[in-house]
Amino acid sequence: MPELEYFNDQQREAILCETKRVLVLAGAGSGKTKTLIQKLLYLIQHKQVKPSNILAITFTKNATNEMLDRLIVAGETNGKYEQFINAKHISQKEKDTERFKQVRSKPWVNNLTVRTFHSLCYYILKNYGGSVYDNKFRLILEDDSFESAENFKGRAPERPFELLHKILIEKCKDKTYLLTLKRYILDFYVDRIFMEEKLKQSVYKTETKYTTLRGEKVRSKSERDIADWLYRHSIKYAYEPEIYFKDFEFKPDFFIPQADLYIEHVSDKSFPMNEKEQQFAASGHTLVKTYESMTQNSNLFNLALERIVMGKIRDNISQIVSLSFEEEFKSYHDKIEEFLKMCMRVSSMAKGDNIPFEKILCKAKESNHDRVKIFYDLSLPLLAEYKNCCIKRSYLDFDDLLIETINLLENHAQIRTLFQHKFRYILVDEFQDVNSLQVKLLKLLATEESQLFCVGDDWQSIYGFRGSEVDYIINF
Repeated sequence: MPELEYFNDQQREAILCETKRVLVLAGAGSGKTKTLIQKLLYLIQHKQVKPSNILAITFTKNATNEMLDRLIVAGETNGKYEQFINAKHISQKEKDTERFKQVRSKPWVNNLTVRTFHSLCYYILKNYGGSVYDNKFRLILEDDSFESAENFKGRAPERPFELLHKILIEKCKDKTYLLTLKRYILDFYVDRIFMEEKLKQSVYKTETKYTTLRGEKVRSKSERDIADWLYRHSIKYAYEPEIYFKDFEFKPDFFIPQADLYIEHVSDKSFPMNEKEQQFAASGHTLVKTYESMTQNSNLFNLALERIVMGKIRDNISQIVSLSFEEEFKSYHDKIEEFLKMCMRVSSMAKGDNIPFEKILCKAKESNHDRVKIFYDLSLPLLAEYKNCCIKRSYLDFDDLLIETINLLENHAQIRTLFQHKFRYILVDEFQDVNSLQVKLLKLLATEESQLFCVGDDWQSIYGFRGSEVDYIINF
């Protein structure tokens, strides 16, 4: 076979291999995809395998198009299509149109199944899942970059991030949830990142600053807790106001106008209080001291603040404060976006490993890290509502496509057998990026008689953030 002259010994061995399970590992740029395409051509040209019995799986729309381009180029003799597809002055739309025409005009290419995992699942559900899903589901997609996304007639009118953001705003109508979320954002996105950046910039110890729910910086975590308690109870306050009663100017920690009350929080870092107390006594103003030891138990500390402050409030204040999501997070939209992206990642990984949200929450409560516990307390109610919305509106996202296709094949032997008989050869590109759902799908499609031919790079994992597992290569 003269066409194999351009391949090295290992590549030729892979192309000619008859073993039912073949894994080709090589580094970036070493010709893995080229080997896979030649394997496909070898099956058709020399093994006389029907193109309809071959399934080639890629990970992206661009990879699918590139594979089709290479197949078309391999089948032509004049080189016109190769010149056309590589021409820089021709638009992508024109190239897509010409590719479509070329595929349609060549039965041996048209009869191949070259798809991404999700496009394959969409095809199976739409054409064979009618009795189960009535074909009325709609895809909720983040963008249009995926294989055949523009051909999906059942597109949801909203995107996953957009829907989750709407759910978050609705959830934040609950004052407790909103302020817990804001406290989480301030603690773990604003203050922590601020301190890390400061430490990078200087070898000297940087004074820690804590951001209150109202948005100002205070000197200690305990002062932040006092400020947050006042904010939650709609009590106006001034932090470190400059005052002059008799002999000198100084800054008490808090002043509460409605109670004509000053609060000094005393810790081992505080300056001596004697002279300040004398100034308060001489002026007739009320000073109350809180102590660091009181903050060890948050419930007792809150009760102490209620006893200290509420009994001295002169005005009738409302305990119900109107808090707007937009107002509270006007300076932190980028942090909210990070939080929601992490929520979506958790959702995808939970679906991939078939872990119920309830189990995740129970596990999170056992964590020694507040950040973990608070994150799941905030995120899982959002994700549960997101799931309910998708069910009510018949939305399927990318993970759902895989899950529902797997369910269809597992529960309907006739459909499963149909595809097992159809796809006698299954070729998978970029195998290092598969996740547990995709592996499960491959196991349902492949039989002992079919050949599974995978190429991958164990040093690359572009989609690792989506739950891909290099273990599937190591334990192939």
